[in-house]
Amino acid sequence: MNQFLSRRSFILIPIMSILKFILKPQKALASFAVSKKEWTLSKEEWKKKLTPESYYILREEGTERAFSSPLNNEKRKGIFYCVGCNQPLFKSDTKFDSGTGWPSFWDSIQGSVETKVDFKLIVPRTEYHCSRCGGHQGHVFNDGPLPTGKRYCNNGLALNFIAE
Repeated sequence: MNQFLSRRSFILIPIMSILKFILKPQKALASFAVSKKEWTLSKEEWKKKLTPESYYILREEGTERAFSSPLNNEKRKGIFYCVGCNQPLFKSDTKFDSGTGWPSFWDSIQGSVETKVDFKLIVPRTEYHCSRCGGHQGHVFNDGPLPTGKRYCNNGLALNFIAE
């Protein structure tokens, strides 16, 4: 059995790598919204607006180190906003402790995020961005709690939190 799995992996990994370049990331939501003109900033403008760490995450689709964000432990009532454009993305009552080391939510505010398929780890994942400025937030998985069963796994450096 192990020999079969290693042969399968040997074949699938190069095939998925090739597909990554053939299949451009596809938008997965029918409600995909184009970034508003005022949030179409140049690379230099984004670098002035954001910290280097937030720029890496929002504009280069990076990821912060797990358990490094104070927002992972945020328990107060309030709203989580995109650090790039201040759009509300998540309500605190949808936040839960996923044990992954990143702030996690079981639902986003309607219309606040858009998704696309990400092949960076060869296996396709669903990546989500702020629908206003296009800033990368994280990935959404189908292993979250009810009622949605979703886990929006967010980079803390991509968010601002304002308590109510």
